[in-house]
Amino acid sequence: MSKDRRDFLKLSALGMGAVGGTVLTSCLNETSTDTCVEDKKRAKGKPVVLSTWNHGIPANEAAWNLLKAGKGSLDAIEAGARVVESDPKVRTVGKGGYPDREGKVTLDACIMAPDSGCGSVAFLQEIENPISVARKVMEETPHVMMVGEGALQFALEQGFEKTNLLTEEAKKDWQDWLRTSEYKPKINIENHDTIGLLAIDAEGNLSGGCTTSGAAWKLHGRVGDSPIIGAGLFLDNEVGAACATGLGEAVVRVAGSAMVVEMMRMGMSPSEACKQVVQRIYDKHRDVKDLQVGFIALDKAGNYGGYSLHPGFNYAICNDSGGNRMEDAKSILTKK
Repeated sequence: MSKDRRDFLKLSALGMGAVGGTVLTSCLNETSTDTCVEDKKRAKGKPVVLSTWNHGIPANEAAWNLLKAGKGSLDAIEAGARVVESDPKVRTVGKGGYPDREGKVTLDACIMAPDSGCGSVAFLQEIENPISVARKVMEETPHVMMVGEGALQFALEQGFEKTNLLTEEAKKDWQDWLRTSEYKPKINIENHDTIGLLAIDAEGNLSGGCTTSGAAWKLHGRVGDSPIIGAGLFLDNEVGAACATGLGEAVVRVAGSAMVVEMMRMGMSPSEACKQVVQRIYDKHRDVKDLQVGFIALDKAGNYGGYSLHPGFNYAICNDSGGNRMEDAKSILTKK
């Protein structure tokens, strides 16, 4: 990044604090902590992996092993996502994920590279690792997104094999649900229907990925935010990266992850940028009792953070300074 650009970003941040209120100003003032949220930092030149929810721990481990071996962030993201997609015990991603109301497991995923290349698949069936198909879309076609039967045909042409994604455990849960057939989205642990991953490698290059089986018992054909570039995932290698989890419709309505990155571009820290977009979602929904949304973000320097609407959202972080561990995100709402 040029000196002129750095100076511009610094002036933009100061200007926004002066015009937009006290939130950013207080974060720029090191002596004030009333409204500023804390960000965590990395050692310069050291890789970082950040991912959503508890299943981020094994995803981080796979990604970290590649980063420490000198591989790039894109390879690390794909490897980490594949671990979770292939784990039938994770009921909200990949094989073993909850089916839709017709008993069919449909998968969505997207991936972004440091050069802003991106690929996405949605409503994909019978393919265990949609993150890898999304990467093929990015690298082997002139397109960004492929869906449904066309995405399946493309995957098969690329050498992927069909597999039965509906495990016996998921099938039993679906059959139990059929007794009432009620669809009521839940918050927090029950509805973390995504794993989003962000990574920065030793060269300082950012990549990201997002993969899900979507909301349980959804209408057949429903697609949430996870495969949508700018909603479930976004990055700019000069600024940072962000991804979302929770109810996808709420994220799509505000172009959530893109907004987080743009707020970092204007000078906000990762945590503060996440908080501001969560606040925007809160302001646009009158009833948030059964709505959970969370974001994680990683900036170009390797600083990271997260924020959610309700408490209960956590993320996995792996770096040289602290190893692979879970951290709880702050939230706008608190437990009663």
